[in-house]
Amino acid sequence: MKSLVTGANGFVGSAVARCLLNAGHEVRCLVRPGSDLRNLYKLPVELSEGDLRSVPSLKRAVAGCDNLFHVAADYRLWVPNPETMYDINVKGTEALILAAAEAGMSRMIYTSSVATIALQSNGMAADETIRLHENQAIGAYKRSKIAAERLVEAMVAERGLDAVIVNPSRPRSATMASTNRSLDAVIVNPSTPIGPRDVRPTPTGRIIIEAANGRIPAFIDTGLNLVHVDDVASGHLAALRSGKIGERYILGGQNVLFSQLLRDVAGLVGRRPARVRLPWGALIPVALFAEGLARITGREPFATLAGVYMARHRMFFASTKAERELSYQSRPYIEGIKDAVRWFRDAGYLTQTRDSARAR
Repeated sequence: MKSLVTGANGFVGSAVARCLLNAGHEVRCLVRPGSDLRNLYKLPVELSEGDLRSVPSLKRAVAGCDNLFHVAADYRLWVPNPETMYDINVKGTEALILAAAEAGMSRMIYTSSVATIALQSNGMAADETIRLHENQAIGAYKRSKIAAERLVEAMVAERGLDAVIVNPSRPRSATMASTNRSLDAVIVNPSTPIGPRDVRPTPTGRIIIEAANGRIPAFIDTGLNLVHVDDVASGHLAALRSGKIGERYILGGQNVLFSQLLRDVAGLVGRRPARVRLPWGALIPVALFAEGLARITGREPFATLAGVYMARHRMFFASTKAERELSYQSRPYIEGIKDAVRWFRDAGYLTQTRDSARAR
């Protein structure tokens, strides 16, 4: 087996690449020119430079590969130009699928997101049966992931590409080039990955860093589904092996209150946890100021309006279907927190505290 992994130098992508290598796959990694390749250091992978917006580079990347793991995405809760995110997450996905099908690849795992699933109003865990419509989504990232999922479904229906989706919906129409090839596609929906090698870091990784550095003095009543990034990677491989064509699977972990997350991070680094609880609306002015400053500095804001509005609800999910059909398993979330804190500390992201050795 030779597998192509897009976004393989990223947080989830590098975990998928490692998982495939451990399973005996040859791995080719599609990376953008000039990318940070620390997550691929010393791994026996083949690098293919390219961009999701460059069709010739995609055709070079897919040539000779059996399987496609499309992990790459622009994952930010705030962008100065949403069209750029749409070009990467939606149009880039379309171009890549067509290139893979024309190259004769046999199977694709498309990495979607639980961002495309509607939350339960009663705070209970949501599953794959609850679809979020694009006009209901908060922020450019969620809208682009819903559009990409629906595009995949449309391509499956119109081009005869079999797809397994880990969190889809009904796509809008798209102009697609013709191809006589078929491609089995499985779509997986990770929840909120945490753990080592979060180089960028992700929005959740930034929360862990700020909490570990004692810079989150208060919290709001919300919750997340947190999963170790290596369990997400194992779920990708399980979907390749056992995913049913036309189905989607949530790859999640443990539902955790935000206040509990902050307490656990503080305990690992020997700090006092945040004790002040705020109404979510109190963060709107903070987010507005942060986004305004970001437009001046060009640096991604820590607080975003999209993040604040999403925090109105507990973002809880259930992986029951993946557990039943893929034999998917996830470890206790605290192990992911420990691995994340340890990695961030060793990589120099954390300030030292008197009791920081407790994180070791």
